[in-house]
Amino acid sequence: MQIDLGRYSPPTLGELRVLKPGPLRWLRALLWALALIFLITMAFGPTMEAIQHHLPKSDPRSSFVSNVSGGLLAIVAYALLVWLGEDRPPDELALRRATPELIAGLVTGVVMFSAVMGIMALLKLYFIQWHGPAPAWRAGGLSIQAALVEEVLVRGVILRLLWRAFGPLPAFVISAAIFGIAHLSNPGGTLVAALCVALEAGVMLGAFYALTGRLWVSIGVHAAWNFAQGYLFGAAVSGGSMGPGLASSTARSGAATSLTGGAFGPEASLPALLICGCVGVATLTLAYKAGRFSR
Repeated sequence: MQIDLGRYSPPTLGELRVLKPGPLRWLRALLWALALIFLITMAFGPTMEAIQHHLPKSDPRSSFVSNVSGGLLAIVAYALLVWLGEDRPPDELALRRATPELIAGLVTGVVMFSAVMGIMALLKLYFIQWHGPAPAWRAGGLSIQAALVEEVLVRGVILRLLWRAFGPLPAFVISAAIFGIAHLSNPGGTLVAALCVALEAGVMLGAFYALTGRLWVSIGVHAAWNFAQGYLFGAAVSGGSMGPGLASSTARSGAATSLTGGAFGPEASLPALLICGCVGVATLTLAYKAGRFSR
């Protein structure tokens, strides 16, 4: 099967205003990245708190609305800042291909995590107990919010502007490391868990961005992976709970943490590392063959 790369374009790194060619462009790119992170965070955090304050706290749909609103606000803030600071439309968020790429990402994320849990169930590393229908508001809202905010900040800002400053290899290494380290503070976070997150999500999601030139596939995969993990299978997501799910997944007592992910959840497991690693390497290979990393 051949993939039509003609639908995709290289990532737009920025060439104008703050990123125009000239002395110390690498430093300007780094300072611009810090400014974007600060401004997007300031737009996202206080506004989400205000939305939560005015919505009924007892209704799970309220939390879904506030989480999704916060994520969308981060997207809008990023787009406006890129337009103002880089004098360009945010091609990485182009709406023309948003729907098919989001769908592709959502399907990919669910299939990947289902494959991880299938392997672990076959090896009796996890026991999965199905409970039936359950409200999905909390899990859906948290999954969408995390995907929108983290992909904009980590891939749209950090990876892209490190790429602009130093080239693709340092950008991938540093952005993946930052993404992994950011998860150390999560419940059950360990160096092994951080390394798994860096190699799985840090590299793989960056590879989707490098291949397509847009963030939609990465956003879809990120959201679907978290939703499948926390709601469809009821496992811990980066050490946290997403509330009620269709099932609950429990690691076998006495099984090695490296095989199950321990308290952090299946994403810190060897099966997840293998699945995501294979997808990430395959996507990076496609991106390389398509000339995405050429100067």
